[in-house]
Amino acid sequence: MNKRPAAVAATALALALTLAACSGSGGDAATGSAASGTTVSHIHGLGLDPADQRLYVATHEGVYSPDAKGEPELVGDSKDDFMGFTVAGAKTFYASGHPASGGNKGLIKSTDAGRSWQSLSLSGESDFHALEFAHGTVYGYDSTNGLVRTTKDGVSWKDGARLEAIDIAVSPQDPDLVLATTADGVARSADGGRTFAKGEKPVMAFLSWAAKNALYGIDTSGGVHRSSDGGRTWKKVATVPGGQPQALTAVDAEHILAATQTGVYESKNGGNAFTKRLAVESNGAH
Repeated sequence: MNKRPAAVAATALALALTLAACSGSGGDAATGSAASGTTVSHIHGLGLDPADQRLYVATHEGVYSPDAKGEPELVGDSKDDFMGFTVAGAKTFYASGHPASGGNKGLIKSTDAGRSWQSLSLSGESDFHALEFAHGTVYGYDSTNGLVRTTKDGVSWKDGARLEAIDIAVSPQDPDLVLATTADGVARSADGGRTFAKGEKPVMAFLSWAAKNALYGIDTSGGVHRSSDGGRTWKKVATVPGGQPQALTAVDAEHILAATQTGVYESKNGGNAFTKRLAVESNGAH
């Protein structure tokens, strides 16, 4: 695996000191067989399939979904480390990470809700720790090279800014407006990720932007913040149970998924109340 630039690694370490170890999660009842007592940890991504509203959780050891009893069940047969993960449409996911045998996965795609995956590009070269699909474009943060990158076809990439970041988010209204979480705070790009202004407080661990007036961020203590003006001002709306966060996905303006040290939690009222969707075992670092 290629080494990250020193500055990127330093920032990642600084944020890692305040973030809990990533946790994992459950699988799809129709595609795997859940072993009794299965536990998940090291979560890297969350999403709902719009086709059936099934929860998918990308982890250090595969993609999982709750079975009929709410227990984690592996989707398909891959136990690879899924670092970047995003739901792009019905049964359509993009991901990245590391094969169980080591190396980098580059960009991969599933069109059968995670049962199988196709390699699209950058295999062996890049590990995207953050992926977003918006405006017909995949936006990614390539942690191997410390770059924000975009692709329309999944094959040909445009390189943007070199940045020390953990997560990115894209405006649902403006394809050129991209935000990134940094050690200084939320950094803003108005040119599709080619350049970024210096990050501004508050410091967020993860971002998710589902609607024009509903940008969500989660801080390193699990506090959920909402911005109605594209991240210029923030209001804390809730604290997710379980403390330090592992992942955040806003499904729509009021529907939020968050993973912490103790579980995957869901709110359908903008954070006023959270329900645990899946238990998480907290057992160490990445």
